[in-house]
Order: sequence, then C-alpha cells, then structure tokens
Amino acid sequence: MADVNVPFSISVTVNGVRYVRLVRPNQLLVEFLHDDLELHGTRNGCSQGVCGCCTVLLDGEPAKACLVLAPQVDGGAVTTIEGLAPAGALHPMQTAFVEAGAVQCGYCIPGMVMTAAAFLEENPRPTDVEIRDALANNICRCTGYMKIVEAVKIAAARGGDA
Repeated sequence: MADVNVPFSISVTVNGVRYVRLVRPNQLLVEFLHDDLELHGTRNGCSQGVCGCCTVLLDGEPAKACLVLAPQVDGGAVTTIEGLAPAGALHPMQTAFVEAGAVQCGYCIPGMVMTAAAFLEENPRPTDVEIRDALANNICRCTGYMKIVEAVKIAAARGGDA
C-alpha cells in the first residue's frame, strides 16, 4: 500500500497546458485543480460525487473531480470550465446559460455547463426528457431547472458548440 504522505510525479494536460507536478497518492483531482493549479471554477459541493458541481472533462468524458484521485489523471487530459472556451470568449453553452437566465448563485453552473456541453457532443438534438436525464446527476438548489433545460435547448438549436 502506498504511503499517503509520499508524493510522486504526474504529467497531465489541463486546459491544453501540460503540467508535471508532485501529488499525494490520496489527493483528489478537485484539490489538485484548486490548490496546485489555482483553477477555482471547479467547485467541490459534496465530496461524494452526488451534486455534480465538480464535473470536468477527463479525456473528453464528464468526470466528477471529487471522486477522481490526482494520480489517476497521469498521462491524461482534463478540461475545466476555465478551459472550455478560448481565453476572452465564452463557450456557446455558457452563452446560452446567460441568455436563458439559468445562472442564479452560480455554484453549480460550471458542472452543469461541462455536463451539458459533453452531452450535446453526443446528442446534438435532444428532447427535454433527454436533457433532464443528462443533467440528473447535477444538483442545483436555486432553480427549478426550467431555465437550465432552456439553456441547453438554446445551445442545441445553435448547433451545440457552433
């Protein structure tokens, strides 16, 4: 069993930038992003993989950063909300969330946006039911989800990532 106090080196690409860092064997990806890389858009809401606030893309697939150990991303690619769109621009999903008024307190929004963007990559013409199913593992305490579903529909109507 690895000693949790002995760091080892990982190499990971985050938002298109390659990093080589020492991490603890038990360090969570969400901690690595916050503490080591100072990327604060990924939120740690529940630490149990239930709320979806910490959703990032890991090798292109949605993953909950509170359930992934930093050593597990060695050799991989992570995209956070900060890396979803080019610097100075918004991703079309982010724009749709703003236009639909789907942003209230904002705590869950990065995870919602990451999940929704990945979902539209797989299903560019979803029904309302499919959108709700796709976002079922992302919890928002401020809304009734209607505006969030509307935002995903707006993005889908525009071609998702176009």
